[in-house]
Amino acid sequence: MTMQTTEIRTHIISVLVDNEAGVLARVIGLFSGRGYNIESLTVAEVDARSKQSRITVVTSGTPMIIEQIKAQLSRLVPVHKVRDLTIDGPSVSRELALVKVAGTGERRVEALRIADIFRAHAVDTTNESFVFEIVGATDKVDAFIQLMEPLGLIDVSRTGVVAIARGPHPL
Repeated sequence: MTMQTTEIRTHIISVLVDNEAGVLARVIGLFSGRGYNIESLTVAEVDARSKQSRITVVTSGTPMIIEQIKAQLSRLVPVHKVRDLTIDGPSVSRELALVKVAGTGERRVEALRIADIFRAHAVDTTNESFVFEIVGATDKVDAFIQLMEPLGLIDVSRTGVVAIARGPHPL
């Protein structure tokens, strides 16, 4: 076995499903029943007329495990399409986070300066704290949070990754 086939990598998997009760539970059950980890999970209706939703799952594993996950997801009813956005071609992914930072004086000024560099927006402020909204790639969000830690990071709320294939074709 080569090193490349056993390497664990993170993948973004997009799953188009019927928007009906129990679908998310079946998807989560597939992961938990086989011991696969879900690093991020987002779900939203994407077509009200056809009542379809997109489930975006960030998971990791060897290439063999990722292929098993995709195959098992494809067999679930009512799954219409499964796409590995990490390897199936170009895609765009983003995450949103709300980051609460408390501080006064120079720490407060530094938090604002870093927020400006990262294009984070202050969506709430008091005399002693900020809530910043940041949108971007997961690495960008992680870096922003890490820089806020010594400045008085209090709390973080993250949406999880949303992703979509680039180009004119759906999913």
